[in-house]
Amino acid sequence: MKRFRMVYYIKMADVQSGGAQLTHVSSVKGEIGLYGHHKHGLTVLTTTVFAVGEMAGSGVLALPGAMAGTGYVGILLNIVCAVVSAYTGVLLGKCWLMVMNRYPEYQEHSRYPYPAIGQVTYGKPGRLIVSCAINFTMFGASVVFLLLGSENLQSLVKDLGKDISFCYWLFIVAGVLLPISWLGTPKDFWPIAIGATVATSVACCVVLANIVKDSHTVPPVFHAPIEFKPFAFALGTICFAYGGHPAFPTFQADMRNPEKFGVAIFISYMIVLLMYLPVAIAGYMVYGINTKDNILATVSSGPMQYAVEILITMHIFCSFIIVINPVCQEFEELLRIPTHFGVKRVIFRTVMMGVILFVAESVPHFGAILSLIGGSTLTLLAYILPPIFYLKLCSMTGDWDKVDASLHQKFACFEIVLVGSIVGIAATYSAVVSLATSSFSTPCYINSDASQ
Repeated sequence: MKRFRMVYYIKMADVQSGGAQLTHVSSVKGEIGLYGHHKHGLTVLTTTVFAVGEMAGSGVLALPGAMAGTGYVGILLNIVCAVVSAYTGVLLGKCWLMVMNRYPEYQEHSRYPYPAIGQVTYGKPGRLIVSCAINFTMFGASVVFLLLGSENLQSLVKDLGKDISFCYWLFIVAGVLLPISWLGTPKDFWPIAIGATVATSVACCVVLANIVKDSHTVPPVFHAPIEFKPFAFALGTICFAYGGHPAFPTFQADMRNPEKFGVAIFISYMIVLLMYLPVAIAGYMVYGINTKDNILATVSSGPMQYAVEILITMHIFCSFIIVINPVCQEFEELLRIPTHFGVKRVIFRTVMMGVILFVAESVPHFGAILSLIGGSTLTLLAYILPPIFYLKLCSMTGDWDKVDASLHQKFACFEIVLVGSIVGIAATYSAVVSLATSSFSTPCYINSDASQ
Protein backbone atom coordinates (compact mmCIF):
# COMPACT_ATOMS: atom_id res chain seq x y z
CA MET A 1 0.00 0.00 0.00
CA LYS A 2 1.40 3.32 -1.03
CA ARG A 3 2.22 5.69 1.78
CA PHE A 4 1.31 9.32 1.85
CA ARG A 5 3.87 11.97 2.54
CA MET A 6 3.39 15.71 2.89
CA VAL A 7 5.69 18.04 1.06
CA TYR A 8 6.15 21.60 2.25
CA TYR A 9 8.20 24.14 0.43
CA ILE A 10 9.05 27.78 0.95
CA LYS A 11 8.87 30.25 -1.92
CA MET A 12 12.33 31.78 -2.09
CA ALA A 13 10.98 35.08 -3.37
CA ASP A 14 8.94 35.42 -0.18
CA VAL A 15 11.97 34.56 1.95
CA GLN A 16 14.01 37.25 0.27
CA SER A 17 11.24 39.79 0.81
CA GLY A 18 11.24 39.00 4.52
CA GLY A 19 8.07 37.00 4.80
CA ALA A 20 8.30 33.29 4.27
CA GLN A 21 5.04 31.79 3.01
CA LEU A 22 4.39 28.16 3.81
CA THR A 23 2.58 26.39 1.02
CA HIS A 24 1.14 22.93 1.33
CA VAL A 25 1.25 20.56 -1.56
CA SER A 26 -0.31 17.15 -1.40
CA SER A 27 2.08 14.59 -2.75
CA VAL A 28 2.73 10.89 -2.68
CA LYS A 29 5.24 8.28 -3.62
CA GLY A 30 4.22 7.45 -7.16
CA GLU A 31 0.95 8.58 -8.66
CA ILE A 32 -1.60 8.66 -5.83
CA GLY A 33 -1.90 11.27 -3.15
CA LEU A 34 -4.19 13.45 -1.09
CA TYR A 35 -6.04 15.55 -3.64
CA GLY A 36 -8.81 18.09 -3.44
CA HIS A 37 -11.50 15.59 -2.55
CA HIS A 38 -15.09 16.73 -2.94
CA LYS A 39 -17.17 16.01 0.14
CA HIS A 40 -20.31 15.72 -1.97
CA GLY A 41 -18.61 14.41 -5.10
CA LEU A 42 -19.17 11.26 -7.10
CA THR A 43 -18.52 7.87 -5.54
CA VAL A 44 -17.01 4.91 -7.39
CA LEU A 45 -20.54 3.61 -7.99
CA THR A 46 -21.94 6.85 -9.40
CA THR A 47 -18.81 7.35 -11.52
CA THR A 48 -19.32 3.86 -12.93
CA VAL A 49 -22.93 4.71 -13.73
CA PHE A 50 -21.85 7.91 -15.49
CA ALA A 51 -19.27 6.05 -17.59
CA VAL A 52 -21.76 3.34 -18.58
CA GLY A 53 -24.46 5.91 -19.34
CA GLU A 54 -22.07 7.92 -21.51
CA MET A 55 -20.71 4.95 -23.49
CA ALA A 56 -23.62 2.54 -23.85
CA GLY A 57 -26.43 3.28 -26.27
CA SER A 58 -25.31 3.67 -29.86
CA GLY A 59 -23.14 0.57 -29.58
CA VAL A 60 -26.19 -1.57 -28.84
CA LEU A 61 -27.69 -0.52 -32.17
CA ALA A 62 -24.53 -0.52 -34.30
CA LEU A 63 -22.42 -3.48 -33.15
CA PRO A 64 -24.57 -6.26 -34.70
CA GLY A 65 -24.04 -4.57 -38.08
CA ALA A 66 -20.32 -4.28 -37.35
CA MET A 67 -20.22 -8.03 -36.67
CA ALA A 68 -21.50 -8.58 -40.21
CA GLY A 69 -18.29 -6.96 -41.45
CA THR A 70 -15.91 -8.79 -39.11
CA GLY A 71 -17.54 -12.19 -38.79
CA TYR A 72 -16.99 -14.16 -35.61
CA VAL A 73 -13.59 -12.48 -35.30
CA GLY A 74 -15.66 -9.52 -34.10
CA ILE A 75 -16.20 -11.30 -30.78
CA LEU A 76 -12.47 -11.20 -30.10
CA LEU A 77 -12.24 -7.64 -31.44
CA ASN A 78 -14.96 -6.47 -29.04
CA ILE A 79 -13.15 -8.00 -26.09
CA VAL A 80 -9.75 -6.63 -27.14
CA CYS A 81 -11.16 -3.17 -27.82
CA ALA A 82 -12.91 -3.09 -24.44
CA VAL A 83 -9.71 -4.13 -22.66
CA VAL A 84 -7.57 -1.58 -24.54
CA SER A 85 -10.12 1.18 -23.97
CA ALA A 86 -10.26 0.37 -20.27
CA TYR A 87 -6.45 0.44 -20.13
CA THR A 88 -6.20 3.84 -21.84
CA GLY A 89 -9.00 5.11 -19.60
CA VAL A 90 -6.99 4.08 -16.55
CA LEU A 91 -3.89 5.73 -18.06
CA LEU A 92 -5.87 8.93 -18.52
CA GLY A 93 -6.91 8.78 -14.88
CA LYS A 94 -3.29 8.34 -13.80
CA CYS A 95 -2.34 11.34 -15.93
CA TRP A 96 -4.83 13.53 -14.08
CA LEU A 97 -3.62 12.26 -10.70
CA MET A 98 -0.03 13.14 -11.60
CA VAL A 99 -1.06 16.59 -12.81
CA MET A 100 -2.91 17.28 -9.54
CA ASN A 101 -0.01 15.89 -7.53
CA ARG A 102 2.56 18.12 -9.22
CA TYR A 103 0.59 21.34 -9.73
CA PRO A 104 -1.38 22.59 -6.69
CA GLU A 105 -3.62 24.86 -8.78
CA TYR A 106 -5.30 21.76 -10.24
CA GLN A 107 -6.16 20.28 -6.83
CA GLU A 108 -9.24 22.47 -6.70
CA HIS A 109 -12.13 21.59 -8.98
CA SER A 110 -11.19 21.95 -12.64
CA ARG A 111 -13.71 22.48 -15.40
CA TYR A 112 -11.32 21.33 -18.13
CA PRO A 113 -9.14 18.46 -16.82
CA TYR A 114 -8.37 16.81 -20.17
CA PRO A 115 -7.14 20.05 -21.83
CA ALA A 116 -5.17 20.76 -18.63
CA ILE A 117 -3.29 17.48 -19.11
CA GLY A 118 -2.45 18.58 -22.64
CA GLN A 119 -1.28 21.96 -21.31
CA VAL A 120 1.02 20.40 -18.72
CA THR A 121 2.57 17.89 -21.12
CA TYR A 122 2.89 19.80 -24.40
CA GLY A 123 2.03 23.39 -23.55
CA LYS A 124 -0.46 25.48 -25.50
CA PRO A 125 -0.41 23.22 -28.61
CA GLY A 126 -1.28 20.21 -26.46
CA ARG A 127 -4.17 22.03 -24.82
CA LEU A 128 -5.44 23.33 -28.16
CA ILE A 129 -5.42 19.88 -29.77
CA VAL A 130 -7.34 18.33 -26.87
CA SER A 131 -9.84 21.18 -26.66
CA CYS A 132 -10.62 21.13 -30.38
CA ALA A 133 -10.94 17.34 -30.42
CA ILE A 134 -13.27 17.29 -27.41
CA ASN A 135 -15.43 20.13 -28.68
CA PHE A 136 -15.80 18.61 -32.15
CA THR A 137 -16.57 15.16 -30.79
CA MET A 138 -19.00 16.13 -28.04
CA PHE A 139 -20.76 18.88 -29.97
CA GLY A 140 -21.21 16.54 -32.94
CA ALA A 141 -22.54 13.79 -30.70
CA SER A 142 -24.99 16.25 -29.11
CA VAL A 143 -26.37 17.18 -32.53
CA VAL A 144 -26.81 13.54 -33.46
CA PHE A 145 -28.49 12.77 -30.14
CA LEU A 146 -30.97 15.55 -30.89
CA LEU A 147 -31.55 14.13 -34.38
CA LEU A 148 -31.97 10.53 -33.19
CA GLY A 149 -34.32 11.49 -30.38
CA SER A 150 -36.47 13.49 -32.78
CA GLU A 151 -36.53 10.68 -35.36
CA ASN A 152 -37.57 8.12 -32.74
CA LEU A 153 -40.39 10.30 -31.43
CA GLN A 154 -41.61 11.08 -34.93
CA SER A 155 -41.68 7.35 -35.76
CA LEU A 156 -43.51 6.44 -32.56
CA VAL A 157 -46.14 9.18 -32.90
CA LYS A 158 -46.59 8.38 -36.60
CA ASP A 159 -47.44 4.78 -35.68
CA LEU A 160 -50.19 6.20 -33.47
CA GLY A 161 -51.70 7.99 -36.48
CA LYS A 162 -50.30 11.50 -35.96
CA ASP A 163 -47.65 12.65 -38.43
CA ILE A 164 -45.68 15.67 -37.19
CA SER A 165 -42.78 16.96 -39.28
CA PHE A 166 -39.36 15.84 -38.11
CA CYS A 167 -38.19 19.45 -38.27
CA TYR A 168 -40.81 20.44 -35.70
CA TRP A 169 -39.79 17.55 -33.47
CA LEU A 170 -36.30 19.03 -33.34
CA PHE A 171 -37.73 22.17 -31.70
CA ILE A 172 -39.84 20.11 -29.28
CA VAL A 173 -36.95 17.89 -28.18
CA ALA A 174 -34.57 20.85 -27.88
CA GLY A 175 -37.12 22.60 -25.68
CA VAL A 176 -37.36 19.56 -23.39
CA LEU A 177 -33.58 19.22 -23.15
CA LEU A 178 -32.92 22.92 -22.52
CA PRO A 179 -33.65 23.03 -18.74
CA ILE A 180 -31.62 19.84 -18.25
CA SER A 181 -28.64 21.44 -20.00
CA TRP A 182 -28.53 24.18 -17.32
CA LEU A 183 -27.26 21.69 -14.71
CA GLY A 184 -23.67 22.35 -13.67
CA THR A 185 -21.24 19.43 -13.42
CA PRO A 186 -21.72 15.63 -13.26
CA LYS A 187 -22.21 15.65 -9.49
CA ASP A 188 -25.31 17.83 -10.06
CA PHE A 189 -27.11 15.37 -12.35
CA TRP A 190 -26.14 11.86 -11.23
CA PRO A 191 -29.82 10.68 -11.28
CA ILE A 192 -29.85 11.39 -15.03
CA ALA A 193 -26.84 9.11 -15.49
CA ILE A 194 -28.72 6.36 -13.66
CA GLY A 195 -31.65 6.89 -16.02
CA ALA A 196 -29.40 6.55 -19.08
CA THR A 197 -27.82 3.35 -17.76
CA VAL A 198 -31.11 1.73 -16.77
CA ALA A 199 -32.76 2.62 -20.09
CA THR A 200 -29.92 1.11 -22.10
CA SER A 201 -29.74 -2.01 -19.93
CA VAL A 202 -33.44 -2.72 -20.38
CA ALA A 203 -33.19 -1.93 -24.11
CA CYS A 204 -30.43 -4.55 -24.47
CA CYS A 205 -32.64 -7.19 -22.87
CA VAL A 206 -35.63 -6.31 -25.07
CA VAL A 207 -33.56 -6.26 -28.28
CA LEU A 208 -32.05 -9.62 -27.37
CA ALA A 209 -35.52 -11.05 -26.73
CA ASN A 210 -36.71 -9.72 -30.09
CA ILE A 211 -33.74 -11.33 -31.87
CA VAL A 212 -34.40 -14.68 -30.15
CA LYS A 213 -38.05 -14.47 -31.21
CA ASP A 214 -37.03 -13.78 -34.81
CA SER A 215 -34.63 -16.74 -34.81
CA HIS A 216 -37.62 -19.10 -35.03
CA THR A 217 -39.06 -17.43 -38.12
CA VAL A 218 -36.23 -16.03 -40.28
CA PRO A 219 -34.87 -18.30 -43.04
CA PRO A 220 -31.30 -19.64 -42.87
CA VAL A 221 -28.85 -16.79 -43.34
CA PHE A 222 -25.55 -16.43 -45.16
CA HIS A 223 -22.40 -15.30 -43.36
CA ALA A 224 -20.14 -13.65 -45.91
CA PRO A 225 -16.34 -14.10 -45.89
CA ILE A 226 -14.31 -11.28 -44.39
CA GLU A 227 -13.22 -8.51 -46.78
CA PHE A 228 -10.82 -5.70 -46.00
CA LYS A 229 -13.03 -2.63 -46.55
CA PRO A 230 -16.06 -3.81 -44.50
CA PHE A 231 -13.69 -5.16 -41.87
CA ALA A 232 -11.85 -1.84 -41.50
CA PHE A 233 -15.12 0.10 -41.36
CA ALA A 234 -16.51 -2.30 -38.73
CA LEU A 235 -13.33 -2.04 -36.66
CA GLY A 236 -13.80 1.73 -36.53
CA THR A 237 -17.39 1.23 -35.34
CA ILE A 238 -16.28 -1.17 -32.61
CA CYS A 239 -13.59 1.21 -31.36
CA PHE A 240 -16.06 4.10 -31.41
CA ALA A 241 -18.53 2.11 -29.29
CA TYR A 242 -16.02 1.85 -26.43
CA GLY A 243 -14.62 5.39 -26.55
CA GLY A 244 -16.01 7.38 -23.63
CA HIS A 245 -12.70 9.10 -22.91
CA PRO A 246 -13.62 12.73 -23.74
CA ALA A 247 -15.85 12.87 -20.64
CA PHE A 248 -13.80 10.60 -18.34
CA PRO A 249 -11.57 13.33 -16.80
CA THR A 250 -14.66 15.43 -16.09
CA PHE A 251 -16.11 12.55 -14.07
CA GLN A 252 -12.82 12.02 -12.23
CA ALA A 253 -12.54 15.72 -11.37
CA ASP A 254 -15.92 15.46 -9.60
CA MET A 255 -15.06 12.34 -7.58
CA ARG A 256 -14.72 12.28 -3.81
CA ASN A 257 -11.64 10.09 -4.23
CA PRO A 258 -10.11 10.66 -7.69
CA GLU A 259 -7.48 8.00 -7.04
CA LYS A 260 -10.24 5.36 -7.26
CA PHE A 261 -11.17 6.35 -10.80
CA GLY A 262 -9.42 3.30 -12.28
CA VAL A 263 -11.72 0.98 -10.32
CA ALA A 264 -14.79 2.73 -11.72
CA ILE A 265 -13.45 2.50 -15.28
CA PHE A 266 -12.65 -1.21 -14.96
CA ILE A 267 -16.15 -1.99 -13.66
CA SER A 268 -17.86 0.19 -16.26
CA TYR A 269 -16.13 -1.53 -19.18
CA MET A 270 -17.05 -4.95 -17.81
CA ILE A 271 -20.70 -3.85 -17.68
CA VAL A 272 -20.64 -2.31 -21.17
CA LEU A 273 -19.02 -5.42 -22.65
CA LEU A 274 -21.67 -7.64 -21.03
CA MET A 275 -24.36 -5.38 -22.50
CA TYR A 276 -22.86 -5.24 -25.99
CA LEU A 277 -21.64 -8.78 -26.70
CA PRO A 278 -24.90 -10.80 -26.40
CA VAL A 279 -26.80 -8.42 -28.70
CA ALA A 280 -23.96 -8.23 -31.23
CA ILE A 281 -23.41 -12.00 -31.38
CA ALA A 282 -27.11 -12.92 -31.46
CA GLY A 283 -27.87 -10.31 -34.12
CA TYR A 284 -25.11 -11.58 -36.39
CA MET A 285 -26.03 -15.26 -35.89
CA VAL A 286 -29.72 -14.70 -36.66
CA TYR A 287 -29.59 -12.11 -39.46
CA GLY A 288 -26.11 -12.67 -40.97
CA ILE A 289 -25.26 -10.35 -43.87
CA ASN A 290 -28.82 -8.98 -43.72
CA THR A 291 -27.96 -7.13 -40.50
CA LYS A 292 -28.32 -3.40 -41.12
CA ASP A 293 -26.26 -0.62 -39.53
CA ASN A 294 -29.09 -0.06 -37.02
CA ILE A 295 -30.35 -3.30 -35.52
CA LEU A 296 -33.79 -1.71 -35.03
CA ALA A 297 -34.13 -1.60 -38.83
CA THR A 298 -33.46 -5.36 -38.92
CA VAL A 299 -35.61 -6.83 -36.14
CA SER A 300 -39.28 -7.54 -36.76
CA SER A 301 -41.66 -4.70 -35.98
CA GLY A 302 -44.02 -4.92 -33.07
CA PRO A 303 -44.37 -4.01 -29.38
CA MET A 304 -40.78 -4.97 -28.52
CA GLN A 305 -39.35 -2.77 -31.26
CA TYR A 306 -41.49 0.15 -30.09
CA ALA A 307 -40.35 -0.45 -26.51
CA VAL A 308 -36.71 -0.31 -27.59
CA GLU A 309 -37.30 2.93 -29.51
CA ILE A 310 -38.78 4.46 -26.36
CA LEU A 311 -35.92 3.20 -24.17
CA ILE A 312 -33.22 4.41 -26.57
CA THR A 313 -34.95 7.79 -26.73
CA MET A 314 -34.88 7.91 -22.92
CA HIS A 315 -31.18 7.08 -23.05
CA ILE A 316 -30.58 9.87 -25.57
CA PHE A 317 -32.45 12.37 -23.40
CA CYS A 318 -30.43 11.36 -20.35
CA SER A 319 -27.07 11.17 -22.14
CA PHE A 320 -27.38 14.52 -23.89
CA ILE A 321 -26.36 16.53 -20.82
CA ILE A 322 -23.48 14.10 -20.09
CA VAL A 323 -22.13 14.59 -23.62
CA ILE A 324 -22.49 18.36 -23.97
CA ASN A 325 -21.38 19.18 -20.41
CA PRO A 326 -17.57 19.11 -21.01
CA VAL A 327 -17.96 21.55 -23.92
CA CYS A 328 -20.08 23.92 -21.83
CA GLN A 329 -17.65 23.82 -18.89
CA GLU A 330 -14.64 24.70 -21.01
CA PHE A 331 -16.31 27.64 -22.75
CA GLU A 332 -17.71 28.85 -19.43
CA GLU A 333 -14.19 28.86 -18.02
CA LEU A 334 -12.96 30.91 -20.99
CA LEU A 335 -15.86 33.35 -20.59
CA ARG A 336 -15.32 33.52 -16.80
CA ILE A 337 -18.87 32.39 -16.05
CA PRO A 338 -19.23 31.49 -12.32
CA THR A 339 -19.28 27.83 -11.35
CA HIS A 340 -22.50 28.23 -9.35
CA PHE A 341 -25.93 28.30 -10.98
CA GLY A 342 -26.85 31.74 -12.26
CA VAL A 343 -28.22 33.87 -15.09
CA LYS A 344 -24.95 33.82 -17.05
CA ARG A 345 -24.89 30.03 -17.16
CA VAL A 346 -28.54 29.90 -18.24
CA ILE A 347 -27.96 32.42 -21.02
CA PHE A 348 -24.80 30.74 -22.30
CA ARG A 349 -26.23 27.21 -22.34
CA THR A 350 -29.44 28.45 -23.95
CA VAL A 351 -27.31 29.96 -26.72
CA MET A 352 -25.37 26.68 -26.98
CA MET A 353 -28.62 24.75 -27.35
CA GLY A 354 -29.68 27.21 -30.04
CA VAL A 355 -26.47 26.53 -31.98
CA ILE A 356 -26.99 22.76 -31.66
CA LEU A 357 -30.57 23.14 -32.88
CA PHE A 358 -29.44 25.30 -35.82
CA VAL A 359 -26.89 22.70 -36.95
CA ALA A 360 -29.48 19.92 -36.61
CA GLU A 361 -32.00 21.93 -38.64
CA SER A 362 -29.32 22.72 -41.24
CA VAL A 363 -28.16 19.12 -41.74
CA PRO A 364 -31.11 16.87 -40.78
CA HIS A 365 -29.09 13.73 -41.63
CA PHE A 366 -25.83 14.08 -39.75
CA GLY A 367 -24.51 10.50 -39.84
CA ALA A 368 -21.62 10.94 -42.27
CA ILE A 369 -20.43 14.15 -40.60
CA LEU A 370 -20.51 12.54 -37.16
CA SER A 371 -18.54 9.61 -38.55
CA LEU A 372 -15.94 12.04 -39.83
CA ILE A 373 -15.73 14.03 -36.58
CA GLY A 374 -16.17 11.16 -34.14
CA GLY A 375 -14.10 8.63 -36.03
CA SER A 376 -11.09 10.92 -36.21
CA THR A 377 -11.18 13.00 -33.03
CA LEU A 378 -12.57 10.27 -30.77
CA THR A 379 -9.83 7.89 -31.85
CA LEU A 380 -7.34 10.62 -31.02
CA LEU A 381 -8.82 11.21 -27.56
CA ALA A 382 -9.36 7.56 -26.65
CA TYR A 383 -6.44 5.63 -28.10
CA ILE A 384 -3.64 8.00 -29.08
CA LEU A 385 -3.38 10.85 -26.59
CA PRO A 386 -3.72 8.95 -23.25
CA PRO A 387 -0.60 6.76 -23.84
CA ILE A 388 1.37 9.72 -25.22
CA PHE A 389 0.46 11.95 -22.27
CA TYR A 390 1.22 9.19 -19.76
CA LEU A 391 4.69 8.51 -21.14
CA LYS A 392 5.41 12.24 -21.28
CA LEU A 393 4.38 12.78 -17.65
CA CYS A 394 6.51 9.81 -16.57
CA SER A 395 9.55 11.29 -18.33
CA MET A 396 9.15 14.76 -16.79
CA THR A 397 11.36 15.80 -13.87
CA GLY A 398 10.80 18.45 -11.23
CA ASP A 399 9.92 19.04 -7.57
CA TRP A 400 8.04 15.76 -7.27
CA ASP A 401 8.60 12.03 -7.00
CA LYS A 402 9.37 10.71 -10.45
CA VAL A 403 7.15 7.98 -11.88
CA ASP A 404 8.90 5.46 -14.12
CA ALA A 405 7.00 3.65 -16.85
CA SER A 406 7.99 -0.01 -17.05
CA LEU A 407 9.21 -1.59 -20.27
CA HIS A 408 5.95 -3.47 -20.84
CA GLN A 409 3.98 -0.24 -20.26
CA LYS A 410 6.07 1.56 -22.88
CA PHE A 411 5.61 -1.28 -25.35
CA ALA A 412 1.84 -1.39 -24.75
CA CYS A 413 1.55 2.38 -25.17
CA PHE A 414 3.52 2.43 -28.43
CA GLU A 415 1.47 -0.45 -29.83
CA ILE A 416 -1.85 1.17 -28.87
CA VAL A 417 -0.84 4.47 -30.47
CA LEU A 418 0.20 2.68 -33.68
CA VAL A 419 -2.96 0.60 -34.02
CA GLY A 420 -5.15 3.52 -32.93
CA SER A 421 -3.62 5.70 -35.63
CA ILE A 422 -4.33 3.09 -38.30
CA VAL A 423 -7.94 2.67 -37.14
CA GLY A 424 -8.42 6.44 -37.00
CA ILE A 425 -7.13 6.90 -40.54
CA ALA A 426 -9.38 4.10 -41.81
CA ALA A 427 -12.46 5.54 -40.07
CA THR A 428 -11.76 9.04 -41.35
CA TYR A 429 -11.21 7.76 -44.89
CA SER A 430 -14.53 5.88 -44.78
CA ALA A 431 -16.35 9.00 -43.60
CA VAL A 432 -14.78 11.18 -46.30
CA VAL A 433 -15.78 8.66 -48.98
CA SER A 434 -19.32 8.59 -47.57
CA LEU A 435 -19.52 12.39 -47.63
CA ALA A 436 -18.14 12.55 -51.18
CA THR A 437 -20.62 10.01 -52.55
CA SER A 438 -23.78 11.23 -50.81
CA SER A 439 -25.78 14.44 -50.92
CA PHE A 440 -27.02 16.60 -48.05
CA SER A 441 -30.69 17.09 -47.31
CA THR A 442 -32.39 20.45 -47.69
CA PRO A 443 -32.23 22.40 -44.39
CA CYS A 444 -35.41 22.41 -42.32
CA TYR A 445 -35.68 26.20 -42.38
CA ILE A 446 -35.91 26.07 -46.19
CA ASN A 447 -38.33 23.16 -46.40
CA SER A 448 -39.74 21.72 -43.18
CA ASP A 449 -40.68 18.45 -44.94
CA ALA A 450 -37.43 17.96 -46.84
CA SER A 451 -35.65 15.86 -44.24
CA GLN A 452 -38.05 12.94 -44.36
